[in-house]
Amino acid sequence: MWLRIAVRILAHSSSPLAPSSCHSSSGRSGYLRDAFQRFISSTTFGTTPNNIYKMTDATKTTEQLQDELDALNAKITSQGAVVRTLKKEGGSAEDIAEAVTLLQNLKIESTELTKKLDLDKPQFNRKAFDDLVLRKMFVVPSFEIHGGVKGLFDLGPPACALKAAMIDLWRKHFVLNESMLEMECTNLTPEVVLKTSGHVDRFTDLMVKDVATGECFRADKLLEDAIDRLLDENPTMPSEEKEAHLRVQRQADAYTPEELDALLLKYECKGPSGQPFSPSFPFNLMFKTSIGPEGTSVGYLRPETAQGLFVNFRRLLDLNAQKMPFAAAQIGMGFRNEIAPRSGLLRVREFCMAEIEHFVNPKDKTHPSFSSVADKELVLFGRDDQLGSGKTKLMKVGEAVKMGLINNETLAYFMARTQLYMERIGMDPERLRFRQHLATEMAHYASDCWDLEIQSSYGWVECVGHADR
Repeated sequence: MWLRIAVRILAHSSSPLAPSSCHSSSGRSGYLRDAFQRFISSTTFGTTPNNIYKMTDATKTTEQLQDELDALNAKITSQGAVVRTLKKEGGSAEDIAEAVTLLQNLKIESTELTKKLDLDKPQFNRKAFDDLVLRKMFVVPSFEIHGGVKGLFDLGPPACALKAAMIDLWRKHFVLNESMLEMECTNLTPEVVLKTSGHVDRFTDLMVKDVATGECFRADKLLEDAIDRLLDENPTMPSEEKEAHLRVQRQADAYTPEELDALLLKYECKGPSGQPFSPSFPFNLMFKTSIGPEGTSVGYLRPETAQGLFVNFRRLLDLNAQKMPFAAAQIGMGFRNEIAPRSGLLRVREFCMAEIEHFVNPKDKTHPSFSSVADKELVLFGRDDQLGSGKTKLMKVGEAVKMGLINNETLAYFMARTQLYMERIGMDPERLRFRQHLATEMAHYASDCWDLEIQSSYGWVECVGHADR
């Protein structure tokens, strides 16, 4: 997951720009797929040959059990929307607490049911795979001989070759095929740009400090870890009490600073020095610096690649002879000062992205090449299905647009092109799906948003975001 790629679709009018996003990835078709398969099949993982996946001896689960899980996850999605609506509209504390408790109980049921189903599935040996990519020097910790830094990784020769091939294919598949205008914008960004976009004020996580040493920690992760320790140390804890702790844990990232402080105190969370933590406070995830020797001009390392394309819109439009629609693209680095990097390469402090901003007339979102992908089938997880059956649907792109599931041709076109790209780099189509954002997830200026998600050992992970804004 060291390559993150995005496609954004924007409607342009005389009003201020409002972005719309869609992400994707890259590599050299059959060459990449065949090379990696040869690499996997000829490699010994740990002490057991080819033991990345292991089958358990459990009895196979029934389709009925899977249906039950799908229905339960639909209830979770629906209840999550209820909680967000109550909080947004200022519902009473009692109503919010009741809704949150119901949501947490549903999540506990889902976890237990998932465990039963997982007994019948191949178990991914993440440690063996991590050992493999380290030994073969695909990815190694940066500055390892000096102790390393969390969230920073170096790509070795095999990974560099893969990345170069993926970017090369991405550029051919999207930029050259669509005659896009490619740019390379600076990583260093003046504060005024990110103040305007909202990143300076809202790009934050809650953090606490060890009052004795000043060491910083992400508050919600401390709470989660404290509950894990409590449960591990008390294996005979009554089930009702255990469920109460798990409910708190599952809501860890949704608490206010005051609520988090009270819970950290309740669970006796202390720093390495043995002293209590400071009150929690928001920490901006951007790397801040000063531009020039005077120190009066504040800047940041960009957290995303979109802003450079937005601020150059007028020049790009002039270059395109004032004609709409047109698309701009950029491949480059993004930087996020994560408080507690984890999940391997999924949450790092520096990563590569590829982005497309496709500008269209908001009154005409047809696409001249839509017919070339209209019969392409995608696995769609629409918002109604998320709130209802909990099941995905395999549907042709043209049919999805016709029935209004996907908002317009341009958005659907890029979704299909993203699917084709993923297949060309060797992704298993059965592990791909497009999940539509719920109404409560979208910005007020967004018309429709779909994330391409990949099923991994960490669950369904967003890799590509497509949005019409």
